Amino acid sequence: MSDDVTEDRHAAVPADRAPADRAPADGTPAGRPPVHAFRDDALGAHDAVALAALVRTGEVSAGELARAAVERIRLVDPELHAVAVPAYDTYRTDDTAAGPLAGVPTLLKDNTDYGGLPTGHGSAAFTPRAAPRHAPFTRQFLSTGMTFLGKTRLPEFGFNASTEYENDEPVRNPWHPSYSPGGSSGGSAALVAAGAVPVAHANDGGGSIRIPAACCGLVGLKPTRGRVVANEMGRRLPIDMVSDGVVSRSVRDTAAFLAAAERHWRNPRMPPLGLVEGPGSRRLRIGLVAESPTGSPTDAATRAAVAAVATALEAQGHTVEPYALPLDGRFEQDFVSYWGLLAFLAGAGGRFMYDRRFDAGRMDGLSKGLRSTYLRRMHTTPAVLRRLRRAADEAYDAALTRYDVLLSPVLAHTTPRLGHLSPNVPYEELLNRLRAYVAFTPINNINGSPAISLPAPAAEPAAAGGVPVGAMLSAAHGDERTLLELAFALEADRPWRRIQDV
Repeated sequence: MSDDVTEDRHAAVPADRAPADRAPADGTPAGRPPVHAFRDDALGAHDAVALAALVRTGEVSAGELARAAVERIRLVDPELHAVAVPAYDTYRTDDTAAGPLAGVPTLLKDNTDYGGLPTGHGSAAFTPRAAPRHAPFTRQFLSTGMTFLGKTRLPEFGFNASTEYENDEPVRNPWHPSYSPGGSSGGSAALVAAGAVPVAHANDGGGSIRIPAACCGLVGLKPTRGRVVANEMGRRLPIDMVSDGVVSRSVRDTAAFLAAAERHWRNPRMPPLGLVEGPGSRRLRIGLVAESPTGSPTDAATRAAVAAVATALEAQGHTVEPYALPLDGRFEQDFVSYWGLLAFLAGAGGRFMYDRRFDAGRMDGLSKGLRSTYLRRMHTTPAVLRRLRRAADEAYDAALTRYDVLLSPVLAHTTPRLGHLSPNVPYEELLNRLRAYVAFTPINNINGSPAISLPAPAAEPAAAGGVPVGAMLSAAHGDERTLLELAFALEADRPWRRIQDV
């Protein structure tokens, strides 16, 4: 890359475009220390792959791991508020389980059915009842042999990019509890980052794996549409945007999960992935998308973090050059319309999908605002769906004709404090804040392509409020292998910051 491109990456964002409640200059939000549970117990600082190996060799039992995880969850959750439905008294362990991740404690996001437990979707609009059976993805998730300990919190129906509520405690970021953990898989990300469990379920309909991974310093891969069992809600939608996966603290845990899930079910229309175990040998052409296709400016701390990733990739022999995704200005507006359609369907169909006493009047301010936005534009729905599909496919195909991989930020600016994206913020203001924040992730959901969020090295962590910043790599359909190989190389080159060392 030329020097002038490097300079452009570090360009500052005007002060009037930055969120008013961003970190103070010294990066110490209210002086609150990180919240974590790392200690000298059966879990230690191991990742899921290491723990599964210890169970296989008999050095530790699945029961010991589960008990340690429950103790850790109970230690941190009073401050993080990340657990929706605990299952500490009913979990089952099996030291003879054959799954590749057998014995590893984990949790499931509370928008996915686990038989016998309620699924609340983060909403106060209904009282959830026990699910009659596991969702198909739950069966795939549990086929890995992991020990289920409960369900994690999400914002209402996963619509928000921060796990906050109108009348309840928000989920807090363990790196700095005054900050957002992202959303919608914020509960899972908070517990994994805090060391309560090494890996947890997440799903992504607009960035909901990658956003909390970026906010909490984790690995978060949104698989290709169809790589894992179809999400029950997503497959009913006009455009299936939802992919299930995990958030983890190591690349090999995410790779191991996908390989294990593939043993349960593999899409015959997709090339097999198998177990990716380290960096690849290919030298790749990488397009750097520093500015969002929606026009939202990228702030200086995020630019610097992603620039450091670009520099690391160049040092590994890859070619990196600036690129602008050819999306027209209607993509963002159309995505908001589709987002509104989802809120409309949740409200109008709540009595049939969730509970006959579903009360749409109790949905939060964001959900109600999105519904109103959709109702004003309802007549444009067929055109919106056509444009979304065409724009995402054409822009992405054009990019992947020139490049093997795209590198971009996950989010347009660093993680905000809690309250910035609260559903109590007036709707139009909240929507504008979300548009200025969630600017890079939605195209992969519409297009169905895979993308991974990785912790980006921050030269000045205080510039980001001390919370992590994420960089995103995106690839062609079915090419999770390339993303994981690059992720392995980046992790080896510059290991992520550890919360227990802060």
